[in-house]
Amino acid sequence: MSVSGLPFDDFRTLLQNLPGPDSRALVAARERDAQLTKPPGALGRLEEIAYWLAAWTGRPPAVTRPLVAIFAGNHGVTRHGITPFPSSVTQQMVENFAAGGAAINQICVTHDLGLKIFDLALDYPTGDIAMEAALSERDCAATMAFGMEAIAGGTDLLCIGEMGIGNTTIAAAINLALYGGEAEDWVGPGTGSHGDLLARKIAVVKQAVELHKDHLDDPLEILRRLGGREIAAIVGAILAARVEKIPVLLDGYVVTAAASILKAANPTALDHCLIGHVSGEPGHLRAIEKLGKTPLLALGMRLGEGTGAALAAGIVKAAAACHSGMATFDQAGVSNKSH
Repeated sequence: MSVSGLPFDDFRTLLQNLPGPDSRALVAARERDAQLTKPPGALGRLEEIAYWLAAWTGRPPAVTRPLVAIFAGNHGVTRHGITPFPSSVTQQMVENFAAGGAAINQICVTHDLGLKIFDLALDYPTGDIAMEAALSERDCAATMAFGMEAIAGGTDLLCIGEMGIGNTTIAAAINLALYGGEAEDWVGPGTGSHGDLLARKIAVVKQAVELHKDHLDDPLEILRRLGGREIAAIVGAILAARVEKIPVLLDGYVVTAAASILKAANPTALDHCLIGHVSGEPGHLRAIEKLGKTPLLALGMRLGEGTGAALAAGIVKAAAACHSGMATFDQAGVSNKSH
């Protein structure tokens, strides 16, 4: 971070100077696609995915080092009794990931994906957003910078997931702050909040957004006041991927809320991202529509952990393989359409 100015200053500068797509690589991908042994457009969205890979990597479509990054954080807002699970479950699930026992581990094995888990000070929950800011500007910026390290070691497709008891409450508060409406529009059951738990969850989201209402015109202030450490780290990871020409697959409701912070700060900030799936969390489809994107999958999942993004990575890998591995009409000796 810079030695002068406020901690967010470097991120504000970065957000205004994001690299764009590689037009030459995109043109080359389109030209090759036109020569492959298929009718134009016959692979539908797989063709669009191949173009997207080319545009944001600057080379022919390929996925050779895909990575799932899971960011885990705990939240002070859980003190209000908004979830049936205690915050200790976050740490227990991180250990389950490390031991290979979670759903995400099985999907990573199936699709040959790398996996990294980032434990973000789980013993120190963020501030209770209904009573105070989740993070100071300094802590938020430092956590964003930490998230940027997710791509260290190299990857050419970053799938982003999360783990954090209480973080669908955080996501709902962010969406309400960004998009307005009613808390009921954005609050869902999460890990199983129904009845009184759900009512408290809705009330807490309303209280938090009301408390911070004078600061909601600044996306980074929304992040530090209503977010969490995993949310801030995800924001950093998405930014770092953009700078390093790494396409990104976003997971569910919580990851989408983090991404929405960036979209609010710069309308082009998510052009290198696709949404892996639409989750069963009620507000997720609404949030995706606000981003102007179409999810790759709709399987009714709402587990988190990056599971939807990891499943979608299989589709992205297939799109790249079709583009690079299919024969052209000339190579296969197949007659192209008549002229």
